[in-house]
Amino acid sequence: MFPAKAPATYSILIADDLALVRGGLAALCQQAPYRVVAQCSCGIATLQSIELEKPDVAILDLNLQGLSALAILRKLQESPVQTRILILFTRKDRRTVLDALRLGAAGFLLKSDPTIHLLEAFNQILNGGVYISPSFDIDKIFVSGEKHFAENPLGVLSAREYEVFSLLIAGIRAKEIAARLDLSPKTVDTYRASLMRKLEIDSIAGLVKFAIEQGVA
Repeated sequence: MFPAKAPATYSILIADDLALVRGGLAALCQQAPYRVVAQCSCGIATLQSIELEKPDVAILDLNLQGLSALAILRKLQESPVQTRILILFTRKDRRTVLDALRLGAAGFLLKSDPTIHLLEAFNQILNGGVYISPSFDIDKIFVSGEKHFAENPLGVLSAREYEVFSLLIAGIRAKEIAARLDLSPKTVDTYRASLMRKLEIDSIAGLVKFAIEQGVA
């Protein structure tokens, strides 16, 4: 449980590559008991700001440029910083939620969620809990592994392969994927070849079509 704080002392960091999104979130967060201490447009600056400012909460877009939210979570596992990470999604993605939870994420919101969900998330995670937007189907997120595997062929992919898959279907080039995931281009190529072999798909266009069929694109 996090210790109680005096009013107007919860510090918030906001990271999104879109200035309008950052500005909108900042406007919502500039009300007591919250204050925005940093706004970032890329993953590398976000990680540096978290380590410098040590905010109580960092709101991160999932697919930050330069370094993804999941890559930042991995970096923070090696850090003494206790910032609680709230991740913003543009689509419902069970697998990414589970991977982020394993990496220590404290909350998940869809960008289409109403403002009240953001305030509910702050209240929950600042008291040591985990918040998952009501927009997500909790039962489907925590369904047993065997049952979900039978329903979802993407279950054959490792966590890293799924991250590469998600960025490939978003049209991100291999070099940028390497930067966002803090991997070498050669390693990304290895993951790409492996996931395409497992899914028995031989082109990016085929991956996109498959993703649409699976409801993850």
